[in-house]
Amino acid sequence: MRRRTPRLPEPEGPRTGRAGAGPRLRLLVAGDSSAAGVGAGSWEATLTAVLVARLTERFSVAWRLEAATGATTPDTLRRLEAQEGERFDVLVTALGVNDVTRGTETEVWLDHQRRLFALARERFGVQGVVVSGLPPVGSFPALPWPLRPWLGRRARRFDAALRRETAAHPWARYVDLNVSDDVSDMASDGFHPGPPIYAAWAAGVADEIESWAGSWVGDPLP
Repeated sequence: MRRRTPRLPEPEGPRTGRAGAGPRLRLLVAGDSSAAGVGAGSWEATLTAVLVARLTERFSVAWRLEAATGATTPDTLRRLEAQEGERFDVLVTALGVNDVTRGTETEVWLDHQRRLFALARERFGVQGVVVSGLPPVGSFPALPWPLRPWLGRRARRFDAALRRETAAHPWARYVDLNVSDDVSDMASDGFHPGPPIYAAWAAGVADEIESWAGSWVGDPLP
């Protein structure tokens, strides 16, 4: 499956930026190829770009993207541990599919997630974490039978465990990624989101941030 699936590139675009007017919101997006926007076709259609565009309607946003194709949760932990302790208000994560496909056990993965949350809060000062659920892996056209239903079941177990873990923390919110039943909304590789899915995903994340950011946004950016 890995050999025959087309390898789509990460869209070229900035990894940091500032935009908008209003109260300051410092945003960190971290994760795998979906966080990096693979399948979007252009940077403007990626999760980060659409999310920032939505948030700048209310906030002055300073944002940073830390994402890489193929990244697992431990990979992302190491990536963030190597960064300087810049301050952020909110972390948005997009992780889990690569942990599923690499055979990680659910509890081991959850422990990695907890370590990621702790790092974000203790080192980067994050006040809120928006956790993206796992997508419906069992319906990915790129996956052949019987790999598709098997990975789909594993992804659902991961997703259910992640939802429970998120609900246990007042500073965390979960966003469901079952946003489309139309496979034509996916990228051409049959594995990554396409622009309609990225748009719906970003809207869900923005809704969560906007509903609960009032207590920790700061003064406008200079």
